[in-house]
Amino acid sequence: MPVNQNQTWNPDQYAENARFVAELGMPVVELLAPKPGERILDLGCGDGPLTRKLADLGCNVVGVDGSPEMIDAAKKLGLDARVMDGQALAFENEFDAVFSNAALHWMKQPDKVIEGVWRALRHGGRFVAECGGKGNVNTILEALRSGLSRRGIDPEPYNPWIFLDADEYRALLEKQGFRVNTIALIPRPTLLPGDVIGWLETFGKSFAAALPPSERAAYLEEVAAACRPKFCNAKGECIADYVRLRFSATKP
Repeated sequence: MPVNQNQTWNPDQYAENARFVAELGMPVVELLAPKPGERILDLGCGDGPLTRKLADLGCNVVGVDGSPEMIDAAKKLGLDARVMDGQALAFENEFDAVFSNAALHWMKQPDKVIEGVWRALRHGGRFVAECGGKGNVNTILEALRSGLSRRGIDPEPYNPWIFLDADEYRALLEKQGFRVNTIALIPRPTLLPGDVIGWLETFGKSFAAALPPSERAAYLEEVAAACRPKFCNAKGECIADYVRLRFSATKP
């Protein structure tokens, strides 16, 4: 992930409220089809559970992420993990594959991401990823925006995400020279591990940073209250409107 001063990461909080991110990432690992001995870059590795999975499969893996806290957690898993902005990758022609799960939508300059991935890959290397796509968490996003707008604040400077559709991302990949093998938007309603407030406290910090610290908890609770009737049931289960963009591309 890129360095974002408004969005901070707490590995313990992430493990509690967002472990489903890695658990639901196995289809993209299967699309990657990693082979023992391959050198793979995990772009936006977070605290490293899927990086560890790739290493356990016999791959030589490097994980990068913009959060020092998450990289420290990944290192505790025995991984080669490095603090690095995903929009400024510092690798040249050394990876058989670049893998990314649930990270690219935090990188608002996708052209720079794709350029860096292209440089990092060897010829014949593949770029396999899944991230938020057009329409992802739209209910939550609209509530976050509305909450700031009601306070007279333009929400867009505080929006840390970019959710593209398949045609938009395909065009960016092909402009760089990639051959796109598969790309699709996949609706994936996702059961959150708890109430939506836990999700907001983990992922919504950038929006909350628009407000004084004393007002942030009330803002996030207001956003949660707006979302609950739309995707939480009487049992307290909250199923968020996730939409994933999944693709595989090759550097000729």
